[in-house]
Amino acid sequence: MNDEWNPMVLPSRKEMLATMGGGLGIAALATLAGRSGAASSGTVAGLPGLPHHPARAKRVVVLWQGGGPSHVDLFDDKPVMRKTAGKDIPESVRGATRLSTMSSGYAKWPCLPSIKPFKRYGKSGLSLSEMLPGVGSIADDICVVRSMNTEAVNHAPGVTFFMTGAQVPGRPSMGAWLSYGLGCETDNLPTFVVMTSSDSGKTCGQLFFDYYWGSGFLPSRFQGVRFRNTGDLVPYLANPAGVSPQARRALLDDIRDLNGARLAENADPEIETRIAQYEMAFRMQSSVPDLVDFSTETRRGVERYGPDALKKGTFANNCLIARRLLERGVRFVQLMHSGWDQHGNLHTQLENQCRDTEGPSAALVMDLKERGMLDDTLVVWGGEFGRTPFGQGDPANPRGRDHFGRAYSWWLAGGGIKPGTTWGATDDFAWNIVRDKVHVHDMQATMLHLCGINHERLTFRYQGRQYRLTDIHGSVVRGILA
Repeated sequence: MNDEWNPMVLPSRKEMLATMGGGLGIAALATLAGRSGAASSGTVAGLPGLPHHPARAKRVVVLWQGGGPSHVDLFDDKPVMRKTAGKDIPESVRGATRLSTMSSGYAKWPCLPSIKPFKRYGKSGLSLSEMLPGVGSIADDICVVRSMNTEAVNHAPGVTFFMTGAQVPGRPSMGAWLSYGLGCETDNLPTFVVMTSSDSGKTCGQLFFDYYWGSGFLPSRFQGVRFRNTGDLVPYLANPAGVSPQARRALLDDIRDLNGARLAENADPEIETRIAQYEMAFRMQSSVPDLVDFSTETRRGVERYGPDALKKGTFANNCLIARRLLERGVRFVQLMHSGWDQHGNLHTQLENQCRDTEGPSAALVMDLKERGMLDDTLVVWGGEFGRTPFGQGDPANPRGRDHFGRAYSWWLAGGGIKPGTTWGATDDFAWNIVRDKVHVHDMQATMLHLCGINHERLTFRYQGRQYRLTDIHGSVVRGILA
């Protein structure tokens, strides 16, 4: 009976393919076997032939401002709007712009100028809101792009679009692509780390979905590792009571051998992921406590990040940890902060949001610069879209702004970016881009280029076609490169 074919017990597709080409599993196991237990290295080489050209940026930190920071109020001063405040923005300007359902049916489009004055900062004379004194202090180190644009009009699709190259979830995030293409440079920490925070007033109910840092159809070993903002930074990392490091090491060695044997049988890449995760977790038992031991930081170094620098779960604390992660070889750090969604509280909440975030953002840039790391670290600050130049709510007394993807602003620093400059321009109402458009895919292509990657050549075959972060679009924005 045991020798007869049983139609109820069929091999999986992975197992069948592995049986036909088991050499892959044997080769992978040989690689792992070459690493002895405690001495095992988590360092993983990138793809052959990468980088495609010399990289300007060895590491990237994305300071994601979830909700849509208002370009009209913060980065793109429009004197004409002050003269036409309260009047309808002309139809000739509005055109057929796609808007969210919250405002697409409006009959009135009252022009709402910036709620605070703008000032000139630095030797470059960069024009920014007076709500951004910290960013103003690094004006000569950053490039402000005033011509970003996207098709997305809602939060989750907009975030997903930049992070993965598509508005629909399922594709690998940028950090996963970089991990896959370039490998990692540290044995003791993940290649790709994510931290989240929210505005101090907790006015925003946006969620952070795992696919914002997921690996999509890439092996799961390339997904981002999220550090928690409450409790243990990484849960279940410590040994249980009564379990010594030596006992844990012996247990992991046995598990590794079992997983390795299974890997040799069916070449499932998720088994290799599991082996790597066990090893990384063991090493992080010592590296993570050291990461958040701030006793080695100078008082001045901590204070520059603001009063919340040592308050766990704040954007300021995450910025400080981000610098320490970058120092230790982490390639891609993604800080995600929510609270920029001012539909009805623009005149109060926007300034609070700036106070929470803009100082720590500037402090991170200054810190990297003083440590000689800014030149090869790319810092990117931005959100999924901007806010409408017209006011939302009562036309006679608008209290907020809706989502707006037709034109908005970001800033970048370091890693090959031309400092003390601006790129692109919008019309008198900050509505239409009149010079040097930068689409989401263009920004993705530019970031990969600075990391030494030709965005058209970093691909992965899935379901019969070659995929890439920029899909079939994107051009490097060479005008912002140093």
